[in-house]
This record gives sequence, structure tokens and C-alpha cells, in this order.
Amino acid sequence: MKYRSFTAIVAMLCAMATLSAQPTTTPAATPPKPAVDHSYKPLTLKLTDDGSKYVRFIMWHQFWATATQNNPDTKDIQGRLIDGSDGADGAWSTDLALRRSRVIMYAQISPRALILTHWGINNQSFIGGAAPPSGPNTGVSNAGKKPQLFIHDAWTEYEIKKDKLYLGAGLIYWNGISRLTSHSTLNFMTLDAPIFNWPTIESTDQFARQFGMYAKGQLGRLDYRLSLNKPFANGVAPAAVPKNGVAQNVLNENWAASGYVNWMFWDKESNKLPFYVGSYLGAKKVFNVGAGFYRHAGASLYKSADGRDSLFQDNLALGADVYLDMPVNKEKGTALSLLATYYNYDFGTNYIRNLGILNLHSSGATTNSWAGAGNAQPTIGTGSIFYLQTGYQLPKLKNGTAFMPYLTVTHKNFERLSDASTQFGLGLNYFVTGHNAKITLEYQTRPVYKLDGADIKLQEYRGELILQTHIFL
Repeated sequence: MKYRSFTAIVAMLCAMATLSAQPTTTPAATPPKPAVDHSYKPLTLKLTDDGSKYVRFIMWHQFWATATQNNPDTKDIQGRLIDGSDGADGAWSTDLALRRSRVIMYAQISPRALILTHWGINNQSFIGGAAPPSGPNTGVSNAGKKPQLFIHDAWTEYEIKKDKLYLGAGLIYWNGISRLTSHSTLNFMTLDAPIFNWPTIESTDQFARQFGMYAKGQLGRLDYRLSLNKPFANGVAPAAVPKNGVAQNVLNENWAASGYVNWMFWDKESNKLPFYVGSYLGAKKVFNVGAGFYRHAGASLYKSADGRDSLFQDNLALGADVYLDMPVNKEKGTALSLLATYYNYDFGTNYIRNLGILNLHSSGATTNSWAGAGNAQPTIGTGSIFYLQTGYQLPKLKNGTAFMPYLTVTHKNFERLSDASTQFGLGLNYFVTGHNAKITLEYQTRPVYKLDGADIKLQEYRGELILQTHIFL
């Protein structure tokens, strides 16, 4: 018995020794961490199990850091000339500002009914954005604080014939004239819109919107939108228009009509919402040709300098464009985008508007800058405008991000100015997650005009550098 027990113990010890002598087994390698999901998932609340009824939420911020080479005779908020002669450092000024901060909410409450609300703020800087408006040297110390939220869009829509005809009404963005006039601000191929694409901006509209009724749809490859609008009352009383040979907007109750049609040669685009896409970044192959109009009868009044003529004139805007957006190499992620637009505006004899986006030093004409101080320039007026933008998305990097350099060219020839102008923009997009998260750097030029006797002549070009961070969900 003792022998058997001893034998068993020896056998067990031998077995243990054998096991301990074997090489240690390498533990299984740690599995790689799953890749972080950077894809965009729309913020949608389903109202039915199949998702046919839903509420969709969209929100976005566009933040600008700017360096502006100001127009001649520009003064800072302390009243000092920004030209190096009065203690200021050169003609440049810098700022941080909110270009846009907005929210859209829309709901497909039934297969045939849709409701949309869009609100937010625009153009808040350290001196501008509050209501009532204020500017340099006004003595208002909090002019940039607490801007008011306001409604951009508020409309309802009903399906009459699926795909072919929808009718809607409200404060609408179903604009005519051009693709750019109904452009989305979420997916510009460039830093921003050129602004003259909205010729009634903050004149007879509310940030490119008017009260109106619209019809939209797609008939095969023909996409259309038509609207009948009641423009906002804006302008002066007819009796207050000076006799200087320059037409001005006058108060009136006339309706306006607008429309835009485009032929989609390749992939079809959605027209569920009015907002045209700037660039699909290779996701679609789109080639469209379009044309549109806007007409507001009797919106301007012209009085000749000698007092002999007094004439109510229509606001008439015509546009035509070509849009190309396509992948070049899907494996590498390269893509090409191009938009060429021609505008012909007639808002009355010699009509013109000078505008400057986020202008820190806005004022009337100065001795050496007819358009005004800061970054103001002749932007909208009776005459013609040609605009071109083109960009090329470079091969995607290993982390999925991509760069897109782009170029813009604008040629403006306004009736009131002695000289036409040609200005450029050079930019670079860095797409972190497509248009949902991107950083854009752009340098753009603008013309500076000076009054020379009875003529308004082109003197020089000045520039502005803008860095934008943009995220939307």
C-alpha cells in the first residue's frame, strides 16, 4: 500500500516537473481597439415605427477669426485713423465673431404634410450684433452683446402629387434667380456666399426670406420652384427720394414673383428642402444647368438731377448658372466642384448698395473710399455680375480627413461706377468629417472706389484673411 502511494506521489511530481519545464505559453494578443466612429448620424426622432413620420433637428455654428485691411480713412472705435498716423498700427484690424449660429427643426407629420422652423443669429462681433444696431463712436458700450434670436424660416407644405407638385406658404427660402440664391449655409464649397447672390438681402427680405406661397417639384429631370411673395416694406417715401439721378427703394405694397428651374443631366438632387448643396465631396455626380428670375414691380423710384423725370422702376433680377460636382477617383476620394453664375440686375437707374460682412468700422463714404470705411464695397446694384468658384478635393489622408483648395473669381460691372472690378478669393478647406466638421482659411480681395468729380473710379484692391471653424449636427 505504501509502495503504491509512493509510486503515485512520484508520478504526480514527475508530471508537475514536466509541465513546469515546458515553455511558458504566450498569452493571446490584446485585440485592437475598434476604430472610432466619426460618421455623421442625423438627429432624428421617429414618430412611427417605420420612420415615415419623424422630427429632424439640425444645429450649427460658424466662428470667424478675421484680419481685415481696412479701406482708406477708416477709424477705430476710439475715433483714431487706422493708417499708422494717429497711434494705430497699420491699416489692419482683427476680430473674433459668430458668423452664424442657428437651429432648424422640421417634421414630416404625415406622408403629405411637412412643417419647418429655422431660427438663430448672424454676424455677432465685439461691437455689433445687439438690437438696436449700433456702430463705432455711438457711445454704446454693449453694442455687441445679447443679439436677438429671430426666425429665418417658418413654413408648412402639402403634397399634391408625389414628386411632381408640392404647395407651401410662410416665411420662405424657396427663392428664384440662381442656385446660390437658395444655397445652404451648411455645405458651402467656399468659406461663404458672395452675398450679391441675395440681391434683396435685408432690404425687402428678412435675411433672404420673404412671406410667400410657393410651388415646387420635379418633372423627370426638370427641377422647379416658383413663388409669389409679399416683400417687406422697406425704403423711403416717394417724396423723400432726392433728385440726384439715383434710384432708391421706396415703400410700396406690390407683390413679387420669383422662380428657378434647372435641368439635372446626371444624378438627381433632393428638393425636399430649399437648400442647395455647395459640394457633395464626391458622393454624387451632378451636372445641372439652371436659370431664374425675381421681379418686384415699382419697388424703386428714380428722379433725374434736373428734376424733369420721375419714374417708378421695377426690381428685376435674372440669373443663369452651370453646376458640376463629381468624383474623380473614388478610391482616393478626389472630387471636382465648379459653379459658374451670371447675374443681370436692374433695380433702377444707377441703383447700388455698399455692404461689408462683419464690418467693424462701418460708416458712410470717406474722402478716399466711396463705399465707406472698414471692409465695405459695392456689392449689389444695377448692372451685371459674373461669379466663378472651383475647387478640387485632394486624396483623402489615412485618417479619413481631406483638403480642398479652391478659387473664386468675381467680375462686377455696375451702371453707377466708372470702372468694372475683378476680385479673387483663394481658400483651403480641411474636412475633418466632411461638411459636418471642417476648418476653412480664405484670403479675398475687394475693390476700393473713390469719388473723382462726377465719376466713381476704381483706385485699388485691399484684402481680408478669414479663418472659419464650422460644425453642424
